[in-house]
Amino acid sequence: MTTVVRAPGYLSGLDAETFDLTAYLARFDPRLLADPEGRRLLTRLDPLLFALVYVRHHLRDSEGTMTFGDAHLDWCRAARAWVRPASVPAERRDAYVAPRNMGKSTWWFLILPLWAAAHSHVRFAAAFASSATQAETHLGTFKREIDGNELLRKDFLDLCTPAKRPSGGNVADTQNMYIARSGFVFAARGIDSSNLGMKVGETRPDLILCDDIEPDESSYSVELARKRRTTLIDSILPLNVYARVVISGTVTMPGSIVHQLVKHGRGVETADWVKEEGFRAHYTPPIVRRPNGTERSIWPGKWPLDYLKSIEHTRSFAKNYANDPMGADGELWTPDDFRYPGDEGVDPVTHMMLSIDPAVTAKKGSDYTGLAVVSWSARHRRCTVHAAIGLKIQPGPLLRERVLALLDEFPQIGLILIEVNQGGDTWQAILHGMPVKVKTVTQTENKFTRAEGVLNHYQRGRVIHARRLVEVEQQMCAFPKAPHDDLVDAVGSAVRRFIPTKRETPKAQSASYL
Repeated sequence: MTTVVRAPGYLSGLDAETFDLTAYLARFDPRLLADPEGRRLLTRLDPLLFALVYVRHHLRDSEGTMTFGDAHLDWCRAARAWVRPASVPAERRDAYVAPRNMGKSTWWFLILPLWAAAHSHVRFAAAFASSATQAETHLGTFKREIDGNELLRKDFLDLCTPAKRPSGGNVADTQNMYIARSGFVFAARGIDSSNLGMKVGETRPDLILCDDIEPDESSYSVELARKRRTTLIDSILPLNVYARVVISGTVTMPGSIVHQLVKHGRGVETADWVKEEGFRAHYTPPIVRRPNGTERSIWPGKWPLDYLKSIEHTRSFAKNYANDPMGADGELWTPDDFRYPGDEGVDPVTHMMLSIDPAVTAKKGSDYTGLAVVSWSARHRRCTVHAAIGLKIQPGPLLRERVLALLDEFPQIGLILIEVNQGGDTWQAILHGMPVKVKTVTQTENKFTRAEGVLNHYQRGRVIHARRLVEVEQQMCAFPKAPHDDLVDAVGSAVRRFIPTKRETPKAQSASYL
């Protein structure tokens, strides 16, 4: 999904597996690298070489070894677009989501802004983090580098020297702002600070950096995520509509800003605000599948494949490496509650239904329409969830078309079950003339009580998933605190019909379920 500016020969087609650092450095004349003007010339269009020449101490691990991951090379390629200023509003807005400890802050808050500032590709960088302290820490790292890096000071003294007032004092060399003699400005703020109208003189930020703008899951909520998104859209992006904008981070909870960007980057779902604000999302998975079907680590020098495979089943891997969160704050399901078919494969189907939990409208604030394909196996006496899909779709012809497509995909479906607590006869009108029976259900118990009963079936092994169903599993693990629960309801309605409680008439044992 990554969109980058590529120049012939500039890391073209290279990733962590194919990149050879020795061969890369051998391309450059050592006589030029030994001369200040030569270094400035060679690094002007090459942020990776800049990093290797001036700040390689930030690239070494605790043992002094220097290795690269796919994302590092992608980020260097992408930063080259900063050489040319944007000519169209909202033209260069990108989000980069990668495993935790991939070095996002080192690259996006230090190395790449330092390269861009040294060569005047960027005049004003405004950097935001979840808290002011976090943002100021990043700026402090930047300032320590320009204060103590002898080679950098030798080659870019105007960047490394604070601008002075006529009285001799610094114009700005504080915890949250630095103004260089070259004119470069670096401002650091917490995302909830007052940012409207940020400018120095007539200069507005031409680079906006947002790094880990969301707190950890224990300090976060759906409501706070909405407020952060509003701040981003209404206060930060308007600082300069022509600015290059970079959001970097790791998912903290289901439904968070970065989680929505991950979905966009993976082609799963695009939130309205992502589309409207023109963001491109670039997702880096921890494990890459080669064209021949084998796998490799995204950063073999740090995470050997054997290590990643050994933790692949854990919630920590899903959240911190794959950016695929399973809500820790949920009150019912945990990842251990999900079972999948064994070596014998998916259960033979006795009955199958399509369960629909509809949203009345497709407005931005409304819920999604949930569609779940669930079967019952008389042989194994358990349900299998084959598909669970959430759609932001207007009730009408488009929903009808999607239902018909699922009926074609799963020809064993013999019933459409639809909840009609909202919408009344609207849904019967939309789904008239279906090739299978359509039945409605009105829920009388509250959501939590219904979910508790369904969880009981999961924990007793009466419900399995045909494969990893990311969206519904995330909703279940975060329930009831997830931003949406349409898939929980859709799956739950089908499971409760196939495996009714003792108070209900059995429907799963014969064709009477129709």
